[in-house]
Amino acid sequence: MRRAIPRVASLALLALLAACGGPPAPSPGQAPSAGPPAAPPAPPGPPAPPRLFADPAPEALTEADVRRIVAQAAGEARARSLPVVIAVVDRVGNVLAVFRMAGARATARTRPGPGGNFDAQGIEVPAEAAAIAKAITGAYLSSAGNAFSTRTASMIVQQHFPPSALARGLESGPLFGVQFSQLPCSDIVTRFAAGPFARIGPRRSPLGLAADPGGFPLYKAGVVVGGIGVMGDGDYGFDAEVRDVDTDDEELIALAGTHGFAAPREIEADRVSVDGTSLRFRDRGIEALRADPSVAPPLEAFPGALVAVPGYTDGALRAGTAYGTEDSGVRRARPDESASPDQYVLSDGTGLRRFAPAAGRDGGLTAAEVAALLDSAFDVMARARGQIRRPLESRAQVSIAVVDSSGRVLGLVRSPDAPVFGIDVAVQKARSAAFLSSAAAAADLLAHPSPAVRATVAATRAFLADPAALTGRQALSARAIGNLARPHFPDGEVGRPPGPLGRAIDSFSPFANGLQSALVTGDIAAHLGFLAGAGADPPPGCSGLPPADGPRGRLANGLQIFPGGVPLYKEGRLVGGIGVSGDGIDQDDMIAFLGTDGIVASTAVRNAAPEIRSDRIEVALDDGRRVRLRWIVCPFAPFLGDAAQNVCAGR
Repeated sequence: MRRAIPRVASLALLALLAACGGPPAPSPGQAPSAGPPAAPPAPPGPPAPPRLFADPAPEALTEADVRRIVAQAAGEARARSLPVVIAVVDRVGNVLAVFRMAGARATARTRPGPGGNFDAQGIEVPAEAAAIAKAITGAYLSSAGNAFSTRTASMIVQQHFPPSALARGLESGPLFGVQFSQLPCSDIVTRFAAGPFARIGPRRSPLGLAADPGGFPLYKAGVVVGGIGVMGDGDYGFDAEVRDVDTDDEELIALAGTHGFAAPREIEADRVSVDGTSLRFRDRGIEALRADPSVAPPLEAFPGALVAVPGYTDGALRAGTAYGTEDSGVRRARPDESASPDQYVLSDGTGLRRFAPAAGRDGGLTAAEVAALLDSAFDVMARARGQIRRPLESRAQVSIAVVDSSGRVLGLVRSPDAPVFGIDVAVQKARSAAFLSSAAAAADLLAHPSPAVRATVAATRAFLADPAALTGRQALSARAIGNLARPHFPDGEVGRPPGPLGRAIDSFSPFANGLQSALVTGDIAAHLGFLAGAGADPPPGCSGLPPADGPRGRLANGLQIFPGGVPLYKEGRLVGGIGVSGDGIDQDDMIAFLGTDGIVASTAVRNAAPEIRSDRIEVALDDGRRVRLRWIVCPFAPFLGDAAQNVCAGR
């Protein structure tokens, strides 16, 4: 029990405090003094910048959702008498289920080549790998503003856009080459592993992105939460004729799986146009289904089993991870990581940021310059009008990456709802522009084990009539690299030979397109061997080039050959590259180029000097014409609320 202090003792204590400089003691019966006036409150800090982008709601697939999706697809497969393999993934590529129906084919074959099988043409792959690749494609290409399927992917990666026998003479698809991203050998995407932080993405795909119909995104409350992929007919291919309407069993089985998880109709790919052509989401709709997915039996009613896939799933059925959370590996940046309230970053699942701004190992870019580049490009993106997003007049959303001259990633940021595929592709574009603009390009390619890769050096020098090509004398943008990698040069002109980095049209396909596919065929083959139990999973690092960043080469996640990347210079020296991916290719070009131009006043970092840019390179054709390569292309009236035109001219 606490004893009260006697009154006399209390007065003595107050007197002592007064003598020691404390407040004067009140006399008995007098109210204590209020003391000196309180200090005024500190002035408020600067207001937080306004948000320009909404965060996706933290929706995720539950285990019950996954069971229902798989059962709905299995019900349609049974109605079609086509047993299949069904895969479901979340938005960042975690495999939530792989279900093999009894009697399903064990393998599929990539579409054979028209002139013999080259690179990845005509190879046998596990059906589970194909189903996972399709599911990842649907999830990774989609967002709250656009829903793309594997049929959409088929339309935008072929030699003509749109792909058709009547389209000969048209340029290649806008995302020509994107199929060789998210590769199983990439050092950017993550791998399945046990442990408390094993859910972070984006995950790799066993076959890159798929163009074979039978893969769709999955949505809850308008938020993309994953994808479904179906493999069962043995042909892992693409749709070469967009004019007809196919009744594709795999596509309809996957469509049944999306019942209750379908994309909002207003954002499906056929509501999105590119160069005046509407994209394709699916060929047939729910009217073509043979079973009612709303009354599908439970999953346990179907003969078959959940199966393990080495490197992807242990065979368990799991709930998905909500995109935007720490567990997903893609989250909003904290105030100590970025002054922008809209930037998203990659995380390791423990709170630590992957790819925070860092200095280049080559002594070029500083961490402060990398941060300035990322912020500047992000600001350009935030003002830009999106091409592939709905509703119209939405802001562009992309991923932005900066690398040094060895290909090491120095920084990466993205907007909240940018498609996930752009993370790996932004790095590919930055690395590709830096590599093929470097003094090391020819020597590295000549050291590759593949004769097809080595041959591109002599072919490029002959094509450009420049024996010193690929030694750093010219700056090649991602768009220029694409010019050189098409099956016709100039792109789309029938009867013309291919560019030196491409493959002739009589042996071309999305599985064999030239240097891009030749660089990684060995990596893909080694990974397929691992899936078949014939060896260890190869370590991260694609392309087989000599080491440049530790044990890895300068293209450690593969070459990319569509626009959106430029090399970076400092006092005339190549110091790296910047890559952008996630919206229209012209938007990607503009964001990379103007983002770099936007820091000219505050740093020594520059775009390539005009006199060395790839648009100064002329190619002499055998008909007497001289055709220039391209540098970048910026869209018309690109900024929201601003009628400015020709925004890249003169820079």
